[in-house]
Amino acid sequence: MNEKSTQEQRLDTLVEAFKADSVQYKDLQMPEDNEGKRRILRSLINIRMPKKLDDSVLAVQDEYLRERIRENGIITLSEIPVVRNGMSIWQGDITRLAVDAIVNAANSQMLGCFSPCHTCIDNCIHTFAGVQLRAECARQMKELRDKYGADYEQPTAVPMLTDAYNLPAKKIVHIVGPIVVGRLTPALEKDLSDCYTNTLDLCAENDLKSVAFCCISTGVFRFPNRRAAEIAVETVSKWLDEHTGQVDRVIFNVFKDEDKAYYEKLLY
Repeated sequence: MNEKSTQEQRLDTLVEAFKADSVQYKDLQMPEDNEGKRRILRSLINIRMPKKLDDSVLAVQDEYLRERIRENGIITLSEIPVVRNGMSIWQGDITRLAVDAIVNAANSQMLGCFSPCHTCIDNCIHTFAGVQLRAECARQMKELRDKYGADYEQPTAVPMLTDAYNLPAKKIVHIVGPIVVGRLTPALEKDLSDCYTNTLDLCAENDLKSVAFCCISTGVFRFPNRRAAEIAVETVSKWLDEHTGQVDRVIFNVFKDEDKAYYEKLLY
């Protein structure tokens, strides 16, 4: 049996398994086309609360996701040129990067995005890492709530480290960026700078030598893209100068052409 038909079989198995796992959608009609099935599977993964999944289904999920990522194309450090002082710019899907750590722009609940097929980075990372990621985040949050109280939410700029599961990266750093409501303030700018500093500190503490940052707080958190890029480059440059050899490579991962242009202007 060739790999394509194997993937199709895995997809069919997973859609049926995740439908059966969901009381609300157990009778959902299966689409005929593979793209439709992929969207159904991603949606069912997105809305699933953290709970145990049958080991046999988990094994099929892992095989399916790893093949999807191989199909998308894994990008290694050697394929990303250094621009200046250990810093790089790379445009594309962060889930393709084979680095020590990727950074996820999380929300204060730290459980990922529950909106089916949403295009945010939180949704993408949780989808392709697999259901184990949400389960680990839930375990860590339970420990924090046991310690700090039932109403605990992850504060801005306090990073959480998890495994990356099916992603080519080794680890994921989840961090809550500042939310801009109204005008941009110095306090919000400091919060964003702290996101970069605290993430790099965490990487250094865990011997993670390469890290890819997303554009933290831009998008739905409404931090102005140009100013966000300026703060990112300034903060990371300062940290690298002050911590020689602790982190070797920092990649600014951008998706939009607008952000790529800002980072290129700042680094070239």
